[in-house]
Amino acid sequence: MLSDQVLYIRNLADCPPSYLDDPGRREFFEIVWLKNEEALHTPQHDFQTLKGHWIYLIPPYRVHQLNKAGKQGVLISFKQELLEDDLKEFLLDVFRIFNLQGEFSCLQVSEAHAESLSAVYQLMYAEYDQDSVNLIMLKALLKVLLLKLIELKEQYFTLQDLNEKRVYEFMMLLEKNYLEERAASFYAGKMGLSAKRLNQILKEKLDKTVVQLIHDRLILEAKRQMIHSEHTIKEIGYNLQFKDRSYFSRFFKTHTGQTAQEFQNQARRYVLKHDNTLYAD
Repeated sequence: MLSDQVLYIRNLADCPPSYLDDPGRREFFEIVWLKNEEALHTPQHDFQTLKGHWIYLIPPYRVHQLNKAGKQGVLISFKQELLEDDLKEFLLDVFRIFNLQGEFSCLQVSEAHAESLSAVYQLMYAEYDQDSVNLIMLKALLKVLLLKLIELKEQYFTLQDLNEKRVYEFMMLLEKNYLEERAASFYAGKMGLSAKRLNQILKEKLDKTVVQLIHDRLILEAKRQMIHSEHTIKEIGYNLQFKDRSYFSRFFKTHTGQTAQEFQNQARRYVLKHDNTLYAD
Protein backbone atom coordinates (compact mmCIF):
# COMPACT_ATOMS: atom_id res chain seq x y z
CA MET A 1 0.00 0.00 0.00
CA LEU A 2 2.77 2.47 0.91
CA SER A 3 5.36 1.44 -1.68
CA ASP A 4 4.00 3.81 -4.33
CA GLN A 5 3.11 6.68 -1.96
CA VAL A 6 5.13 9.60 -0.62
CA LEU A 7 2.45 11.05 1.68
CA TYR A 8 -0.18 9.46 3.91
CA ILE A 9 -2.72 11.36 6.06
CA ARG A 10 -5.40 9.93 8.39
CA ASN A 11 -7.33 10.64 11.55
CA LEU A 12 -5.79 8.44 14.26
CA ALA A 13 -9.12 6.75 14.90
CA ASP A 14 -9.31 5.69 11.25
CA CYS A 15 -5.72 4.50 10.84
CA PRO A 16 -6.12 0.97 9.39
CA PRO A 17 -4.15 -2.17 10.22
CA SER A 18 -2.87 -2.18 6.63
CA TYR A 19 -0.87 0.98 7.34
CA LEU A 20 0.43 -0.22 10.71
CA ASP A 21 1.55 -3.54 9.25
CA ASP A 22 2.99 -2.24 5.99
CA PRO A 23 6.79 -2.84 5.85
CA GLY A 24 7.12 0.36 3.82
CA ARG A 25 6.03 2.37 6.87
CA ARG A 26 9.56 2.35 8.26
CA GLU A 27 10.69 4.63 5.41
CA PHE A 28 8.35 7.45 6.43
CA PHE A 29 8.73 10.41 8.76
CA GLU A 30 5.65 10.37 11.01
CA ILE A 31 3.91 13.29 12.69
CA VAL A 32 1.45 12.06 15.33
CA TRP A 33 -0.63 14.95 16.66
CA LEU A 34 -2.75 14.24 19.74
CA LYS A 35 -5.42 16.90 20.13
CA ASN A 36 -6.47 17.87 23.66
CA GLU A 37 -5.27 14.53 25.01
CA GLU A 38 -2.96 13.32 27.75
CA ALA A 39 0.65 12.78 26.74
CA LEU A 40 1.90 9.28 25.97
CA HIS A 41 4.98 9.94 28.07
CA THR A 42 5.73 11.68 31.37
CA PRO A 43 6.27 15.43 30.82
CA GLN A 44 9.82 16.37 31.85
CA HIS A 45 9.63 20.15 32.14
CA ASP A 46 7.77 22.46 34.49
CA PHE A 47 6.36 24.48 31.57
CA GLN A 48 4.51 21.38 30.29
CA THR A 49 1.09 20.10 31.37
CA LEU A 50 -0.15 16.53 31.22
CA LYS A 51 -3.11 17.22 28.92
CA GLY A 52 -3.06 19.30 25.77
CA HIS A 53 -1.90 19.21 22.17
CA TRP A 54 1.07 16.87 21.84
CA ILE A 55 3.02 16.37 18.62
CA TYR A 56 5.31 13.35 18.32
CA LEU A 57 7.88 13.51 15.51
CA ILE A 58 9.07 10.02 14.64
CA PRO A 59 11.97 9.62 12.18
CA PRO A 60 12.26 6.81 9.62
CA TYR A 61 13.29 3.37 10.84
CA ARG A 62 12.07 4.15 14.37
CA VAL A 63 8.62 2.57 13.99
CA HIS A 64 6.79 3.20 17.26
CA GLN A 65 3.46 1.67 18.14
CA LEU A 66 2.12 4.83 19.81
CA ASN A 67 -0.95 3.70 21.73
CA LYS A 68 -3.83 5.53 20.05
CA ALA A 69 -6.65 3.87 21.98
CA GLY A 70 -9.30 6.52 22.62
CA LYS A 71 -7.02 9.27 21.31
CA GLN A 72 -8.18 12.15 19.15
CA GLY A 73 -5.71 13.38 16.60
CA VAL A 74 -4.14 12.99 13.20
CA LEU A 75 -1.28 11.16 11.52
CA ILE A 76 0.84 12.71 8.76
CA SER A 77 3.49 10.46 7.19
CA PHE A 78 5.84 11.45 4.40
CA LYS A 79 8.97 10.24 2.65
CA GLN A 80 12.16 12.23 2.51
CA GLU A 81 11.98 12.34 -1.30
CA LEU A 82 9.04 14.72 -0.98
CA LEU A 83 11.48 17.34 0.37
CA GLU A 84 14.62 16.58 -1.59
CA ASP A 85 14.28 19.59 -3.91
CA ASP A 86 14.40 21.97 -0.95
CA LEU A 87 17.40 23.79 0.49
CA LYS A 88 19.92 21.70 2.42
CA GLU A 89 19.51 23.98 5.46
CA PHE A 90 15.77 23.24 5.57
CA LEU A 91 16.36 19.50 5.33
CA LEU A 92 18.89 19.66 8.17
CA ASP A 93 16.36 21.50 10.32
CA VAL A 94 13.77 18.80 9.56
CA PHE A 95 16.24 16.05 10.50
CA ARG A 96 17.08 17.89 13.72
CA ILE A 97 13.51 18.23 14.97
CA PHE A 98 12.75 14.57 14.26
CA ASN A 99 15.90 13.00 15.69
CA LEU A 100 16.02 14.05 19.33
CA GLN A 101 17.59 11.22 21.40
CA GLY A 102 17.46 8.94 18.37
CA GLU A 103 13.90 7.80 19.09
CA PHE A 104 11.38 10.59 18.63
CA SER A 105 10.93 14.24 19.39
CA CYS A 106 7.92 15.59 21.24
CA LEU A 107 6.41 19.08 21.43
CA GLN A 108 3.54 20.39 23.50
CA VAL A 109 1.63 22.98 21.48
CA SER A 110 -0.37 25.90 22.88
CA GLU A 111 -3.97 26.52 21.78
CA ALA A 112 -2.87 29.47 19.65
CA HIS A 113 -0.19 27.46 17.87
CA ALA A 114 -2.56 24.51 17.51
CA GLU A 115 -5.02 26.76 15.67
CA SER A 116 -2.27 27.93 13.33
CA LEU A 117 -1.12 24.39 12.62
CA SER A 118 -4.70 23.21 12.19
CA ALA A 119 -5.31 25.82 9.48
CA VAL A 120 -2.39 24.42 7.47
CA TYR A 121 -3.43 20.84 8.14
CA GLN A 122 -6.98 21.49 6.92
CA LEU A 123 -5.63 22.85 3.64
CA MET A 124 -3.33 19.83 3.32
CA TYR A 125 -6.08 17.33 3.99
CA ALA A 126 -8.50 19.04 1.59
CA GLU A 127 -5.91 18.77 -1.17
CA TYR A 128 -4.92 15.23 -0.20
CA ASP A 129 -8.58 14.14 -0.33
CA GLN A 130 -9.05 15.25 -3.94
CA ASP A 131 -9.51 12.64 -6.67
CA SER A 132 -6.69 14.32 -8.58
CA VAL A 133 -3.96 15.36 -6.15
CA ASN A 134 -1.76 18.39 -6.82
CA LEU A 135 1.58 17.16 -5.49
CA ILE A 136 3.23 20.57 -5.86
CA MET A 137 0.53 22.08 -3.63
CA LEU A 138 0.90 19.29 -1.07
CA LYS A 139 4.69 19.70 -0.96
CA ALA A 140 4.30 23.44 -0.38
CA LEU A 141 1.76 22.93 2.43
CA LEU A 142 3.89 20.21 4.06
CA LYS A 143 6.85 22.56 4.02
CA VAL A 144 4.77 25.29 5.71
CA LEU A 145 3.70 22.81 8.40
CA LEU A 146 7.29 21.69 8.98
CA LEU A 147 8.55 25.29 9.12
CA LYS A 148 5.97 26.00 11.83
CA LEU A 149 7.17 22.94 13.77
CA ILE A 150 10.80 24.04 13.39
CA GLU A 151 9.81 27.46 14.77
CA LEU A 152 8.01 25.81 17.69
CA LYS A 153 11.04 23.66 18.41
CA GLU A 154 13.23 26.75 18.58
CA GLN A 155 10.80 28.41 21.04
CA TYR A 156 10.76 25.24 23.15
CA PHE A 157 14.55 25.22 23.10
CA THR A 158 14.77 28.74 24.57
CA LEU A 159 12.67 27.66 27.57
CA GLN A 160 15.32 25.19 28.66
CA ASP A 161 18.26 26.07 30.88
CA LEU A 162 21.89 25.94 29.75
CA ASN A 163 22.52 22.39 30.91
CA GLU A 164 19.34 21.12 29.23
CA LYS A 165 20.67 22.65 26.01
CA ARG A 166 23.91 20.80 26.61
CA VAL A 167 21.96 17.57 27.04
CA TYR A 168 20.27 18.27 23.73
CA GLU A 169 23.65 18.95 22.07
CA PHE A 170 25.05 15.72 23.51
CA MET A 171 22.06 13.72 22.25
CA MET A 172 22.50 15.09 18.75
CA LEU A 173 26.21 14.21 18.81
CA LEU A 174 25.37 10.76 20.15
CA GLU A 175 22.91 10.10 17.34
CA LYS A 176 25.53 10.90 14.72
CA ASN A 177 28.47 9.09 16.33
CA TYR A 178 27.36 6.29 18.66
CA LEU A 179 28.39 3.49 16.30
CA GLU A 180 31.98 4.68 16.00
CA GLU A 181 32.64 6.72 19.14
CA ARG A 182 32.04 5.23 22.59
CA ALA A 183 34.33 7.28 24.82
CA ALA A 184 33.09 10.17 26.98
CA SER A 185 36.18 12.19 26.04
CA PHE A 186 35.10 12.35 22.39
CA TYR A 187 31.70 13.88 23.16
CA ALA A 188 33.03 16.17 25.88
CA GLY A 189 35.74 17.45 23.53
CA LYS A 190 33.19 18.25 20.83
CA MET A 191 31.20 20.26 23.39
CA GLY A 192 34.17 22.09 24.90
CA LEU A 193 33.75 20.38 28.26
CA SER A 194 35.74 17.95 30.34
CA ALA A 195 34.47 14.38 30.46
CA LYS A 196 33.92 14.81 34.20
CA ARG A 197 31.74 17.92 33.70
CA LEU A 198 29.70 16.31 30.93
CA ASN A 199 29.03 13.28 33.13
CA GLN A 200 27.97 15.61 35.99
CA ILE A 201 25.45 17.37 33.72
CA LEU A 202 24.02 14.13 32.34
CA LYS A 203 23.75 12.61 35.82
CA GLU A 204 21.91 15.72 37.04
CA LYS A 205 19.47 15.86 34.12
CA LEU A 206 19.08 12.22 33.04
CA ASP A 207 20.57 10.29 35.97
CA LYS A 208 22.91 8.50 33.56
CA THR A 209 26.54 8.82 32.46
CA VAL A 210 27.86 9.19 28.92
CA VAL A 211 28.72 5.50 28.72
CA GLN A 212 25.30 4.46 30.04
CA LEU A 213 23.57 6.61 27.41
CA ILE A 214 25.77 5.18 24.66
CA HIS A 215 24.86 1.70 25.83
CA ASP A 216 21.17 2.64 25.92
CA ARG A 217 21.42 3.89 22.33
CA LEU A 218 23.11 0.69 21.20
CA ILE A 219 20.45 -1.43 22.89
CA LEU A 220 17.69 0.68 21.31
CA GLU A 221 19.19 0.18 17.85
CA ALA A 222 19.70 -3.52 18.47
CA LYS A 223 16.04 -3.91 19.48
CA ARG A 224 14.90 -1.89 16.48
CA GLN A 225 16.81 -4.14 14.10
CA MET A 226 15.59 -7.29 15.83
CA ILE A 227 11.97 -6.18 15.44
CA HIS A 228 12.00 -4.37 12.12
CA SER A 229 14.63 -6.15 10.01
CA GLU A 230 15.34 -9.64 8.80
CA HIS A 231 18.95 -9.56 10.04
CA THR A 232 20.28 -12.42 12.14
CA ILE A 233 21.62 -11.73 15.64
CA LYS A 234 25.15 -12.10 14.29
CA GLU A 235 24.48 -9.58 11.52
CA ILE A 236 22.95 -7.10 13.98
CA GLY A 237 25.99 -7.36 16.24
CA TYR A 238 28.23 -6.73 13.24
CA ASN A 239 26.10 -3.72 12.20
CA LEU A 240 26.62 -2.28 15.68
CA GLN A 241 30.41 -2.68 15.45
CA PHE A 242 30.73 -5.58 17.92
CA LYS A 243 33.70 -7.86 17.31
CA ASP A 244 31.84 -11.14 17.57
CA ARG A 245 28.40 -12.55 18.34
CA SER A 246 29.30 -13.80 21.81
CA TYR A 247 30.47 -10.33 22.90
CA PHE A 248 27.29 -8.73 21.53
CA SER A 249 25.12 -11.40 23.17
CA ARG A 250 26.77 -10.83 26.58
CA PHE A 251 26.36 -7.06 26.19
CA PHE A 252 22.67 -7.40 25.30
CA LYS A 253 21.87 -9.78 28.16
CA THR A 254 23.76 -7.64 30.70
CA HIS A 255 21.64 -4.61 29.80
CA THR A 256 18.24 -6.26 29.24
CA GLY A 257 18.23 -9.44 31.29
CA GLN A 258 17.38 -11.44 28.15
CA THR A 259 19.44 -13.00 25.42
CA ALA A 260 19.18 -11.33 22.05
CA GLN A 261 17.42 -14.39 20.64
CA GLU A 262 14.88 -14.42 23.48
CA PHE A 263 14.07 -10.76 22.90
CA GLN A 264 13.70 -11.19 19.15
CA ASN A 265 11.38 -14.16 19.54
CA GLN A 266 9.29 -12.37 22.18
CA ALA A 267 9.05 -9.17 20.14
CA ARG A 268 7.90 -11.00 17.02
CA ARG A 269 5.22 -12.84 18.99
CA TYR A 270 4.06 -9.49 20.44
CA VAL A 271 3.83 -7.86 17.02
CA LEU A 272 1.78 -10.74 15.67
CA LYS A 273 -0.59 -10.60 18.64
CA HIS A 274 -0.98 -6.79 18.70
CA ASP A 275 -1.16 -6.11 14.98
CA ASN A 276 -3.54 -3.14 15.26
CA THR A 277 -2.03 -1.06 18.03
CA LEU A 278 0.31 1.86 18.27
CA TYR A 279 2.30 1.45 21.49
CA ALA A 280 4.92 3.57 23.19
CA ASP A 281 7.37 1.54 25.20
